[in-house]
This record gives sequence, C-alpha cells and structure tokens, in this order.
Amino acid sequence: MESLQSKATEDTKEEGAAVDAELAKAIMARGFRPSVIGVEAWEGYRFHDQEIKIKESTDVYGAVLWPSAMVLCHFLDTNRDKYNLLDKNVIELGAGTGLVTIVASLLGAKVTSTDLPDVLGNLQYNVLRNTKDRCKYIPSVTELIWGQEVEQRFPRATHCFDFILAADVVYAHPYLNELMDTFDHLCQENTQILWAMRFRLDPENRFVDRFQQRFHLEELYDLPSLSIKLYRGWRRGRETRDHREAAA
Repeated sequence: MESLQSKATEDTKEEGAAVDAELAKAIMARGFRPSVIGVEAWEGYRFHDQEIKIKESTDVYGAVLWPSAMVLCHFLDTNRDKYNLLDKNVIELGAGTGLVTIVASLLGAKVTSTDLPDVLGNLQYNVLRNTKDRCKYIPSVTELIWGQEVEQRFPRATHCFDFILAADVVYAHPYLNELMDTFDHLCQENTQILWAMRFRLDPENRFVDRFQQRFHLEELYDLPSLSIKLYRGWRRGRETRDHREAAA
C-alpha cells in the first residue's frame, strides 16, 4: 500500500511539473526580440494583436525586462474574469521597464507606476510609447523610494488601491524592511497584492516568511523551470469580514 501511495505521489509531482513547464513555455513564448539589431536595445511582448516594445537600459539594474514581469502579465491577461482590472485603482512597485504597468493599463486599470528616480526616464518612455491612444486611462509615472515619505506621497485617506502589483522586487538588496513597510502602508482592507518573485537566495525565502506575518498569502503559480512563484496577498482580518458578509 505504501509503495502504491509513493508511486501516486511521484506521478502527481511529475504531472504537476509537466503542467508548470508547459505554462512557463507559453509565458516565455510571448516575448520576442527584434530580428535586426539596431541602435536601440529593446525586447518585445505580445499582448493579443499588439506588440509591446520595451526599451531596456542595460546600465541600470532595474531597467531590464525580467521573466517575473512576463509571468505576472500572463496571469493578469488570462485571469481577467476573477481579477478584473477594468476601472480599478492599481499601483505598481518597482515598475522597471514598465511592462506590467502597460499591460494593466491596456486591461483598463487606472495605474500609478512607481520606481527609483534613475529609472523613471526609461520607464516613462516605455509607458507612453505603448499606451498612448490605446488605454482608457493615462498611466501616471512617479518616483517612490520604499520606506521614504510614503504617507506624504500616498496618504491612506485619499489613496486607496484595489491592487498592488509587483514583479521581482525582492532580491539581494538592503531595503527589504522598507519594501515590507511600503506594502504595509499601501495595502488597505480591500487591497489585493499580486506579486511575482524569482527565488535566488535565502533572504528571499525569509522575506516570504516575514510577509506571512503581516498578510495572508496564496500561491497562484509555481514555475520551477523559471524559479518563479506568483502570490496573492491580502491584509489579515479580511477573511473574517468576508465570512460575516456571506453569512448575512
């Protein structure tokens, strides 16, 4: 009996790995590179019948198109029934090249795209290039240094976000405490966090554990072939309120 259970477990793992590998392949297939290399370095992402062209800035770490952003974009596009961004207030942390901001905007969201000052020029260029005359709302691109003047820039009384989007914001940098505090400030009672993360080093694993001390966390994707997981987070206490409302 035990050997049969072990075999069934192994079969389930193999099936799961095959599904994850197929999903990862579909996600990465959306990306493309120019057939001819020109003066401007860029990468592309296919969003339905549109080609999103992303200019990279290889001298700035945050201005490169990372696979985590593509994972989050694929999820938003293919799960729009459950996670409908139309007319929703959305903020992206560490927007980098702007791909997630662009896709969220094309899906009808009112997006505030944030990153460090030295990334904003390239971010603004990509966002404008790919959203002008295509979106219901013009995305806003603005500076946000995690943990610094977050309340002044985004007062909780007037800035209520339906979604916080983040792709590959957790890596080997010294600002994990500030990032956690920024999540904590921006995430209100009805806010959902959609966060794609590539696992590289132990500090990233520990960040997930710390995150769960403040928020509920649900794993939406596990893509071992890309070392990426996609999570949904929300403030603790919300489940109790939802249960009461359902009972009423």
